[in-house]
Amino acid sequence: MQQKIADDLNALADPDRTVRLGAVRRLGAAGGSAVYPLIGAMEGAQSDEYRWYAALALSRIGEPAVDPVIGALRSTRDPDFRRYAAAALGHMGEPAVDPLIRAMKGADPALRGFLSAALSRIGEPAIERLTVVAAGPDEELRRCAALTLWGMGEAGILEMMRSLGEEEPEP
Repeated sequence: MQQKIADDLNALADPDRTVRLGAVRRLGAAGGSAVYPLIGAMEGAQSDEYRWYAALALSRIGEPAVDPVIGALRSTRDPDFRRYAAAALGHMGEPAVDPLIRAMKGADPALRGFLSAALSRIGEPAIERLTVVAAGPDEELRRCAALTLWGMGEAGILEMMRSLGEEEPEP
């Protein structure tokens, strides 16, 4: 299994797009056993294109990859890695919402931006949880949630206003 994963990691750099997409499918299907090799490959990647395909594979793995990817985001300062890792989390959808929100606690400002971008990408499934956190007792998370809702545009702002008991602005 590990050799197949290694072969597929190499295939992510293949010039043939069909080969790369096949590797993404196989790595996604490998599930949890491919998570740490994919993260390591993304951290050492020399191209954004490679990172994109690795992130796509992580997003296909889904929930088993959420906590390891967030851990890697915390320990890696490389903005290119963070961008693609956050994109993977954003494509994982609802299973990533609560871990992303929790990860904002104590995170450096740059990391918070990437976490917020992932939540914004998730969209509607994240709005309700962010609204609850924006009204919660933790000041740091309240600020992060409010800024993320604001960054989500109209849908996030309107939900935040509703939660505060304010009426929607007139058009």
